[in-house]
Amino acid sequence: MEFKTVLFYVFSAIMILAATRVITARNPVHAALFLVLAFFNAAGIWMLLKAEFLAIVLVLVYVGAVMVLFLFVVMMLDINMDRMREGFWSYLPLATGIGALIVLEMAAVLWRGFMKFEQEAETVGANIGGTKELGLLIYTKYILGFEIAAAILLVAIVAAVALTLRRRKDTKAFNPGDAVRVKRNDRLRIVKMATVDQPALDAASKAAALAAAEAQAAAAPDVAAAPKETK
Repeated sequence: MEFKTVLFYVFSAIMILAATRVITARNPVHAALFLVLAFFNAAGIWMLLKAEFLAIVLVLVYVGAVMVLFLFVVMMLDINMDRMREGFWSYLPLATGIGALIVLEMAAVLWRGFMKFEQEAETVGANIGGTKELGLLIYTKYILGFEIAAAILLVAIVAAVALTLRRRKDTKAFNPGDAVRVKRNDRLRIVKMATVDQPALDAASKAAALAAAEAQAAAAPDVAAAPKETK
């Protein structure tokens, strides 16, 4: 047995175990981390198949971007796991039937592929994992599927932005159009007030101070006589 074959079985076994733990782990953070491990092992298998570009894209895009986003979302959301597991057993028969159907379909596709498999020297010798060959196939033979996938991703991005864009009452924002169209009279208002002579103002303040002093002097004897009356 060659060393590549040993590596293939090691990567495959670890990837199967990690994928199993993704759907059986109770903690969503642990499930996301097991999915990262599965992606790394899948990238290792791609490297064994000499598809370096696909392996690098798998690590950079899925592990470096998508899974980091998943981890942030899972850790920021307050998920009630007990409430999520309430209806597990009621959906188990339906999920088992769908899973069995998918397994049968995949087995039929693989069996049909193995029956008609013919190895060609040109296909084996070509660099199927290179960027040049992949680009030629995408932009020539599979251009329609590539454009459809791009349109679907664009719709998904717009839908995600539209769902998360909500108006909040506690935010302070202004309309730039209103700021541009503002005029001088909207920014400044001049108010004309009647003038008051300074001597009259001084006399009014003195009268108020004298009245306050007289009220305090009138209340002072009552305060002093209050303890004698209590005795």
